[in-house]
Amino acid sequence: MDTDDRDLGDERPPDADEMPATRLRRSAVLGRLAATEAAKYAGTYAANLTRSPQEAEDAIGRRQVEAAQQMVRVLGSMKGVAMKLGQMLSVADLGAVPEPYRADVQAALSQLRDAAPTVAFKDMRRVLEQEYGEPVDRVFAELDQEPIAAASIGQVYRARLHDGRAVAVKVQYPGIAAAVRADLQNLGPLLRIAKQIIPGLDVEGTAAEVRERMHEELDYELEAANQRAVARAHRGHPFIVVPEVVGDLCREKVIVMDFVEGLGHERIRALPQDERDRVAEMIFRFYFGCMYRHHQFSGDPHPGNSLLLADGRMAFLDFGLFKRISAAAADSELEIQRLGIEDRGAEMIERMAAAGMLPNPERATPEGVIAQFRAYSWWFTTDAVLELDPSLATRIVLEFSDPTQGQFQRIRHERLPAEHVFGRRLEMMTLAVMSQLRPRGNWFRVAREWLYDAEPETELGRQEAAYYASRA
Repeated sequence: MDTDDRDLGDERPPDADEMPATRLRRSAVLGRLAATEAAKYAGTYAANLTRSPQEAEDAIGRRQVEAAQQMVRVLGSMKGVAMKLGQMLSVADLGAVPEPYRADVQAALSQLRDAAPTVAFKDMRRVLEQEYGEPVDRVFAELDQEPIAAASIGQVYRARLHDGRAVAVKVQYPGIAAAVRADLQNLGPLLRIAKQIIPGLDVEGTAAEVRERMHEELDYELEAANQRAVARAHRGHPFIVVPEVVGDLCREKVIVMDFVEGLGHERIRALPQDERDRVAEMIFRFYFGCMYRHHQFSGDPHPGNSLLLADGRMAFLDFGLFKRISAAAADSELEIQRLGIEDRGAEMIERMAAAGMLPNPERATPEGVIAQFRAYSWWFTTDAVLELDPSLATRIVLEFSDPTQGQFQRIRHERLPAEHVFGRRLEMMTLAVMSQLRPRGNWFRVAREWLYDAEPETELGRQEAAYYASRA
């Protein structure tokens, strides 16, 4: 595995080895942060009474950037729910942040997508031995003490089994379950901080998603089952690799899987254009293909969750947040997308209403639903070669959540089926991962394969078509 995407360098929070575990300690940390930021915002708003509108907007923008940076510093040292919330905010609605400051706010929050502090091996060893009920050296012939990756609730180590098999061992942080329980009770202060940075934040919806995601991610046995299912669906695939799980060594707080080694996104970004284009297409095919072909998918595409292997294939990792949808739901999504592509807004309203996506269809207009659809999908529904970049991903997120978009805004705030919400999240997060590579391609010509059952037009598409034909 490549660790360059996890290296914080000088940005590592100063208290990286500390993880306040009790509700009282974590409440104190978050309470101080919330109170401090609230006081600073109050001071800014008071001072704005004597400023011009432009000066006031600039002051609010600077305050939001400073608050985001402070939030990253504090949450980056806490792991658990606090850090997961920060990761979610990095792709949240930034429409209320003054335009000149949006990129800086997102840049600050996005640090939490790619970084996590590490815990000393002696503490992680204790978790392993508690889970296995015996010394680590009886379970593994070798286990490197330096983690190769770190995330919000666990770390990954390289190891070798007694039969010589190279494996990766993912271990939960000690005390993380208690920290998560404490954080779930502390969502109030956390979300107050978040809402100061992002005034348009849906607090109720965000709280519900945090609770669901963290409960799922703490269950490593469930994650192992998810990974096993995706690995089975892609076994023998020409360019997608999902490491096989070593089932008899997985526990509630430990996952063991085949070790894979490759380039992370930081190094992929330095590759020639044609190689970056190919990697982006593999990422696109994996995430969208999982949803529309296999009806099961990772709900959290992330730059650190894929590696380019030496043989040119892509390995995909981390299935803690995992969603399954029915074939009917997937077909409904595809039908609505086809109607949007073909500019059939009236029929789109009817189909969305039937699918529960428009509880108040009388408020919708054909122009409105088409505008909404194009705002988030045009990058893969436009028949043209496009170059993706991080600013494009940011712009699509902003357009999708822009509070000035009238009909678009009203539709956005309807209560949508979970499948639809996670489908949109998958699309936006996949774009965010791809765009970091600045790839070029006609993404619509790829998407046509599942949208219209069209013949593939790329070499990867032909390889994939042959693979699925051989399994039919």
